[in-house]
Amino acid sequence: FPIYISLYKRCLAVIDYITNRIDRISDLFGVLVGWMMICLVINVAVVVLLRYLFSIGFIWMQELYIWFHSTAFLLGAGYTLLHNGHVRIDVIYRNLSERSRAIINCLGTLGLALPVLHLIYTKSLPMITRSWSVWEGSVEAGGLPGVYLFKTLIAVFAVAFALQFISLFLKNLKIIISK
Repeated sequence: FPIYISLYKRCLAVIDYITNRIDRISDLFGVLVGWMMICLVINVAVVVLLRYLFSIGFIWMQELYIWFHSTAFLLGAGYTLLHNGHVRIDVIYRNLSERSRAIINCLGTLGLALPVLHLIYTKSLPMITRSWSVWEGSVEAGGLPGVYLFKTLIAVFAVAFALQFISLFLKNLKIIISK
């Protein structure tokens, strides 16, 4: 019987180790996105000032704030999940016990989130590969080069978000087996 208790404690320690590592990655992306938002605000302000004060416009600067905005959503999704910031309409969920919520989170992660993220990842790879093979750039004259890098963020999003869902699953699994 003491062997099982030791194994149980070791499993909980492994879960804590894995979730802490994944959460640190998501927090790192969150910090990156925070700084990116500052760059986005500066970029938009410069675009507006140049356009309305000096009648000057640069396509690459306009594309840049679209890239910043999109990147914030793609890389910030895991951070938002980690800090429970996604919009949720929970009529039933909020009234459930912690264990019942944990079961729903585990089922939702395995049945919905991870399959969808796997689909996004696998379906984006051919597009990303094609983009890299031709060193795809902007379709606009004077636009940003490196669209292939931007498209790669779709796969990075799928992996980072899936990792955060795995962390969520493991934390909820710990709740289920602990109670």
